[in-house]
Amino acid sequence: MNYHDWLQTEYAELEEAGLLRHLRTVMSPPANTITLDGHYVVNLGSNNYLGLSTHPRVISAAASAVMVYGAGASGSRLLSGNIEKYTTLETNLAEAKGTEAALVFSSGYTANTSIIPVLAGEGDLILSDALNHASIIDGCRLSRATKKVYRHCDVEHLKTLFAESANFRRRLVVTDGVFSMDGDIAPLQDIYEVALNYNAMLLVDDAHGFGVLGKNGSGTVSHFGLEGQDIIQMGTLSKAIGGLGGYVAGRRTLIDLLINRARGFIFTTGLPPATLAAADAALKVMRSSRDLRRQLLEHAETMKDALTNLGYTLLPSETQILPVILGEPQRATEVAEALLGKDVFAPAIRPPAVPAGTSRLRVTVMATHTDLDIQHALFGFENVRHLACSG
Repeated sequence: MNYHDWLQTEYAELEEAGLLRHLRTVMSPPANTITLDGHYVVNLGSNNYLGLSTHPRVISAAASAVMVYGAGASGSRLLSGNIEKYTTLETNLAEAKGTEAALVFSSGYTANTSIIPVLAGEGDLILSDALNHASIIDGCRLSRATKKVYRHCDVEHLKTLFAESANFRRRLVVTDGVFSMDGDIAPLQDIYEVALNYNAMLLVDDAHGFGVLGKNGSGTVSHFGLEGQDIIQMGTLSKAIGGLGGYVAGRRTLIDLLINRARGFIFTTGLPPATLAAADAALKVMRSSRDLRRQLLEHAETMKDALTNLGYTLLPSETQILPVILGEPQRATEVAEALLGKDVFAPAIRPPAVPAGTSRLRVTVMATHTDLDIQHALFGFENVRHLACSG
């Protein structure tokens, strides 16, 4: 089979399985309502949970940084791209996470695929939750460590795998704090105690907990009262912070080691000055905005209760991520398209992002949604429920 025929075959197989994806064009700021492919819709597909991408202080900080520093870093951080804005942002991130230091990467994906291979390698063991994010999975693969997967949030299974795995140099437990497709929270207190008992490192991907849970939005570790414990905390600047980038927060010695060994840090151009300034401004707004976090979770509870009453099947999410389970990919796509026809954007999520048979709509609310937005969205769900709730 030649190259062209192979491409056509792969494309046709995706289409037949209902797994074909297309890029949509957003023609407006990423707010509670957006213009999507030319249509005005209520946005239930954003990770901009607190609406900080369009906050006036964030926009002003980004604009000022461009005027002072220009558009790009123009080099890796170890060469010429370590703009002074990094120092301020990393200091403030470490303070927010309650750690000695922090290090910013170009994205959350890059952070995980860079951090994990430094923490574990050949001769080591990684214990990973079954529903961890793809960046964690890929980081484990790159590490060349032995990986064992424990059942989702199953601490007893984690203990069993530890008991069966004594002959390793180092051991690392990796878990999401808030799971991006299910919206549930890892039982972090119990996981930490198990890791401590077996003298293992614990890495928490707090991408979807940071800005939402814990004191001043500091995340899942704070949510469980584990501040000050020796937990490595990874997170992103592209979810509740509303910008771009990833970070890790932990001991100063860890950060120093990553600067010297993390390939995704060493061999990547630094983030643009405007991105760093915007993230720092958003971090300050986030930490001082209890009302935004309260509004976000109230919207989530309102939406969850109403969708359940309409007959939709939701996973028992505890956060702003509401998974509406539809089963097969074709049904998820059909319902998502029908909602778009009602001016509601709720994206269909299909394998490999979720397990087979659990295709869904990933509904996410924002703190900046209005009551009218929520009502409009629920009206759309009511009008398409015959597609979603039929046998």
